Amino acid sequence: MADLRNGDVRALARAISYAENGVEDYSALLAETPPAKVPVIGVTGPPGAGKSTLVDALIGHFIGEGKKVAVLCVDPSSTFYYGALLGDRIRMSDWYNHPSVFIRSLATRGSLGGLHPRIIEITDLLRSAPFDLILVETVGVGQNEIEIVGLADATLVVLAPEAGDDIQSMKAGLLEIADIFVVNKSDRPDADAMVRNLRMMQTGGDEGERREPVVVKTIALQKEGIPALAALIMEQLTRARSSRKYFRVLAEQAYLLIQYKKMRAIDKRELEKRIGELCERNAFNLYRFVDEWV
Repeated sequence: MADLRNGDVRALARAISYAENGVEDYSALLAETPPAKVPVIGVTGPPGAGKSTLVDALIGHFIGEGKKVAVLCVDPSSTFYYGALLGDRIRMSDWYNHPSVFIRSLATRGSLGGLHPRIIEITDLLRSAPFDLILVETVGVGQNEIEIVGLADATLVVLAPEAGDDIQSMKAGLLEIADIFVVNKSDRPDADAMVRNLRMMQTGGDEGERREPVVVKTIALQKEGIPALAALIMEQLTRARSSRKYFRVLAEQAYLLIQYKKMRAIDKRELEKRIGELCERNAFNLYRFVDEWV
């Protein structure tokens, strides 16, 4: 852990691999981490909205302010091998050897929430290193794949103007988690209409009140709108630590980790074997089986 705190990139990369692969006793390493203070910015949204290009632009902005930035890029997994499809990382190639930037690509490994199953642990390892900000880019997600809300202090939902017709269908999930809506590629037609539609929505605040969404227009490829977006992000991070959302995020993380630890003893192959034995005797009932197993 001392090497991590001193900014040893190799030690950090090894520690992430350690947690990522679920090596035995990796939780003992995490138990030594200090209380998390480094803010996490989540970037999510449907495919094609320009999330990777936006993250690239934000890295450049924060580096220009003298900050050290860690980036986790979560990619779709191969159905067969669970490896990451790393095409989007080409857009961040300028930063791979920058001394103030650490980038790590992760696969979802079959997780349906747009994140890696060990994302909480990996993020906490990054918080132990000397970074000022952590950016987490999820895969392109749909309305219910919103695990990022349980991880990030500030959540950006990135949309393209073409998504305007789909706002109502997305509203029940993805759109309700946003702290900031980013209408990217705003030089395209219908961008202003998209902004108006978003501002007409009412979303829930930290205390249950209704609030007008925060919306910003960007053209990430040309770095337009990035300073305004960065300012809004910093305002949200300041607000998040003094609101109930901070405790809600920690509670969600605790819930997911407890759930994982409770499920570690469950072996699907053993379940399949036992179910096969019961089916052969015509004695299988799904609900009775679950009750007995629990």
